This record gives sequence, structure tokens and C-alpha cells, in this order.
Amino acid sequence: MTPSPQPPIEPTENSDHSGHAYAGHGPSPGHSHGHGHGHSHGHGPAAPVSKHLRKVIAAVLIPFATAVFVGMAVLWPGGAPDHERTGVGFDRETQQARVVSLEQVDCKSVNAAQVPPTGEVSTPSGREARAAQTGECKKATVEVGSGSDKGRTFVEIVQPGAPRQLENGQEVVVAYAPDAPRDLQYSVIDVNRKLPLAVLAGIFALAVVLVGRMRGVFALIALVVSFGVLTLFILPAILQGSNPLVVAVVGASAIMLIALYMCHGLTARTSVAVLGTLVSLLLIGLLGSVFIDWAFLTGNTDDNTGLIHGLYPEIDMSGLLLAGIIIGSLGVLDDVTVTQTSAVWELHQADSTLGPRGLYRAAIRIGRDHIASVVNTLVLAYAGAALPLLLLFTIANSSMGAVANSELVAVEIVRTLVGSIGLVASVPVTTALAALVVSADRPDAGAAAPASGPVRGGRGRRRKR
Repeated sequence: MTPSPQPPIEPTENSDHSGHAYAGHGPSPGHSHGHGHGHSHGHGPAAPVSKHLRKVIAAVLIPFATAVFVGMAVLWPGGAPDHERTGVGFDRETQQARVVSLEQVDCKSVNAAQVPPTGEVSTPSGREARAAQTGECKKATVEVGSGSDKGRTFVEIVQPGAPRQLENGQEVVVAYAPDAPRDLQYSVIDVNRKLPLAVLAGIFALAVVLVGRMRGVFALIALVVSFGVLTLFILPAILQGSNPLVVAVVGASAIMLIALYMCHGLTARTSVAVLGTLVSLLLIGLLGSVFIDWAFLTGNTDDNTGLIHGLYPEIDMSGLLLAGIIIGSLGVLDDVTVTQTSAVWELHQADSTLGPRGLYRAAIRIGRDHIASVVNTLVLAYAGAALPLLLLFTIANSSMGAVANSELVAVEIVRTLVGSIGLVASVPVTTALAALVVSADRPDAGAAAPASGPVRGGRGRRRKR
């Protein structure tokens, strides 16, 4: 239920409940919606709508929400399936460990039997071999800090050209290979980054709460819920053999409902944003399915996807690719649809005489600016993620046509363009829905009737809610 409208405190100034001046557009004479907010996401009180319109919106959204959560109950996996570890890539048993001592040694004395000597230095392998024979290496003693072998130590040799150099006292992650000889069962595979990541996450949460206050708190809760749906439902359900597309649609819809209503309130404005997001997600799913099939994209493009396919051959990798496109587009879609819906509501509050066409034309001008920035953001985000791959193609002097035709890059092109088309389409779709809804509203008689004349000075009378 949204609050009933109240008359403005003063005829020349409007303020929201947070005390922010609303200086963008003043209400037309006789218009009683005095509470506005200039921010595009509409953090001020939502514009009230009639009981009839709330019933219409509820009639659409309640069955949809029910279907989503019934779908989650039917597809709920109950955890990821067990499997025997292969010892390859991420599918290895790992433990926490710490470097307890570090000393400089001659590379030749520790690598003479491991690295074949070569005089050829024109190739990377030859240069590495020569450096390993002549340089100064580090001999690290590492102590296992977790698991059944806690307290056990082993030696790790770090060559001078290795990308990861160890330091004394450094926390590391080690892999355990039970079938290897005892001296080779443990090896350092990464460093422990939990502390800096935890500190960065704390700074992020603090910034969100300080700036967003209660809105920020709810946004953080919604973020935790989104990750919960992803890790407890979407990923295990796909591993259990459920259709990745169905799982992604159900999971993304659940995230959308929870996040939008938690962050923006249970209002008609949020409900319209939900509808606009849903239509755009369906469009993205349809386009993605068509072009993934047409371009013969398998989704099996690197060692990680190959390992997944090897462990779980029943998983549809192209369906997994489409699921990733849908989930990846959801976050930006939420932002676009909420912004456009809020823009329409604020325009209606500023001038209640605007009809659906007038509201649409005014709000779509805001949407065009948003489209330009969002599409550029998506393209640069995907390009940044694929930057090492693009560098490899540049080093190889490959033509743009050859680069785009390779599946590694074609996957990112389809992902970017399909997501961008959905984002572009969400602007007119959501704007049209919001304009129709807010224009079709008829305030309840006796509860939301506008004042019969200009509001006089003073605080006036407050209507009962």
C-alpha cells in the first residue's frame, strides 16, 4: 500500500520526507502531490495509486511470483552432487599453508635434474631453462595449516622468472595430490587473499551504508540474497542436470523480485519496473537462444568449461552460456527499468495534466541518455574482461575478421550484443508501461481528490491515511 497524498507545506517549496528540496519541477496549481524527489531512482515516497490499479498490478505479479517460487521448489537441488576429484585445474583438494622460511639458492643446484639444459635462447622455454640453470632461486619451506596433515612441511622451489614470488611468513594455498610420491604431494598453487578481499568488502559495505543509509542496508541484504540464490539454487541445480535456461530464468526472476522490492519498496512503481525487467529478460533469452544456435556456439571454449563438460557431460554447455547471458544482464536491467519508471512517476507528479504520450515523450528523452551510457558500459566491461585474449590476438597479428570469427571472441560478441539489445529495448518498454499505468490511475474518491483551489500559506490540514 502506498501513502495517500498530502498537500505541500508551502506553496513555493516542496520537500520530501528526507528534507531534500525538490527544485526541478513545481506542481501545477491544484495538484496535491507535493512530495517529490529529483533523483532518478525515486528514493522519495512513491506516488499513490488507486486500489483498483493496485489490484490490476497484483493480478499480474502475484501469479508470476507464485510461479517463480513454485519453480524454485520443484527445481531445488539440495546441494551440488558429489564426484571423485580429478586433480585437474580447480578440481583439486586444497589446504591453507604458510611460508615459514625462505633462502636464496643456486638454481643449478636445485634444478639440474628437473630442467633440461639448452643453449637455445630464441624461444621462451629456452630462456626459462637458461635462467633456471644460471639464476638465483628461492627455496621456501611451507607448513600446511589445515587438514589431516596440519603441521607438515615441504619444500617449494621458486625460479627467478616465476610470475608468483613467495615471501617469508606469507599465507598461501597448496594443492594436495594423494597419489603422488610423499615429497611431491603438496605444491603451492596460489596466495591467500582473504584478508585484503575482506577489508575491501568491508569498505564497500561501509560506503554503501554511509551514503545510502537504510536504502544501502537493504541493498546489501538484497546483494547477499542474490548470491545465496546463485550459490544455493542456480549453480547446484545446473550441476544436478536441470535445464540451464529454465534454472537461469527462474533464479534470475527470484533475484529480481527480492532485490527490487527489498530496495525500492512494495509499491506500484516497483511493480512496473519488475514487469519491464521481465519483458526484457524474455527478449534476451529469445535472442540469445536464436543466435547461439545460429552461430554454432558450443560454450566449451577454455580449460574450465572443458573440465565442467568432462566432469558432467550431461550439462548443456550452450544452455549454460545462455544462462550466463541472462544472469549477467539482470543487474544492469534493474537499474535501467527502475530509473525509467521513477522518471515517469516524477514527471507525473510535476505535471498531472500530461497524458500517456506526453509522459512517454518526456521520459524517453531521459532514457536515450541512459541507453548511450549503459551500452558503452557493457561493451567496455566485456572488453576489459577479455583484454588478455585480445592482446594475444594483437600479438599474433590476426585480422579483425579472424578474431571475431573465433568462438572465444564470438561468445563475448553475442553476449554483449544480445544483452545490449535487451537493455535498449527495456527503455521504451518500461517507459510505455509506466506511462500507461500512471495515466490510467484514478485516485479513490474522497481519499486522493485534489484541492479545489490554490493552497494557502501555512501548514494546512493533513488528510488521514
